[in-house]
Amino acid sequence: MTSPSPEARDLSASITVRAPAKINLVLRILDRRSDGYHNLWSLMQTVRLEDELSMSVNHTNSAITLRCDDPSLKTDHSNLVYRAAAAVLERSKQIVGVDIALAKRIPMGAGLGGGSSDAAATIMGLNRILKLGWSSEEMAQVGQPLGSDVPFFFFGPSATVAGRGGKVRPVRMTGSRWILLVNPSFPVETKWAYQQLSETRTEVVPVSLSHAALETEPDLSWKQVLEAAENDFETPVFRAYPLLGHIKQQLTARGAEVALLSGSGATVFGVFRDEPSARHAQASFLSEKALKVFVAKTCSSS
Repeated sequence: MTSPSPEARDLSASITVRAPAKINLVLRILDRRSDGYHNLWSLMQTVRLEDELSMSVNHTNSAITLRCDDPSLKTDHSNLVYRAAAAVLERSKQIVGVDIALAKRIPMGAGLGGGSSDAAATIMGLNRILKLGWSSEEMAQVGQPLGSDVPFFFFGPSATVAGRGGKVRPVRMTGSRWILLVNPSFPVETKWAYQQLSETRTEVVPVSLSHAALETEPDLSWKQVLEAAENDFETPVFRAYPLLGHIKQQLTARGAEVALLSGSGATVFGVFRDEPSARHAQASFLSEKALKVFVAKTCSSS
């Protein structure tokens, strides 16, 4: 079994967990399901842009308290971290309080899976601190109802994801890359992106043989993956937000092997062979005050 992506360290009755961002190296949106959601097929990869969660168990009450250093993020029962903690306590039948502090680094509404990764990290952390002994598969079952990206984080750093997000198959990427993430400081609403895609495309194209082959190889090279890189959301999202298409062009012009929208956006990322190349490209975006720009190495299983 592949070890979980977020890294945790035990501190007796408390724990600190890092929750990495993800990028979609391939994202295909397929047919609509009977439950109203779409089937998807994606190759996801975690990168070392990370939120950090510190959590402890409080045996004097049964309340969940969540604090965050970003005041724009709600910390009530609508928050995915809060909901993940509640789901763990309900499934495990534990009657304890949980105190969580979230240090937010991954932009929100950015296509980087920050909320989903935070939820997965919460489940992993509580699994450790409460000594529940759940497997990755069991933790994914807890996380699945919270969001389609959540199960992936229990099997990263690299995996294909299918169905509504619950069919996760870890893959091994040989080598590493440096990722330049460019976020325009505005979100793209996922539901809107799905609506735009459904209204503008004329047919649903099945998963290609080249994409399906990515699941059968014991090791995947970056060359092989980058040749297959694709995101179905780019056409409708770039049409509505031309800036994002311009960012993709800039990344390619500055040496990215591939540039792609992540998720439904709004972050666009470029893949670079080494850190100096990524840093050089980053410098050209720093004068644009509206942009949030990050350089992060891909996570590896070794």
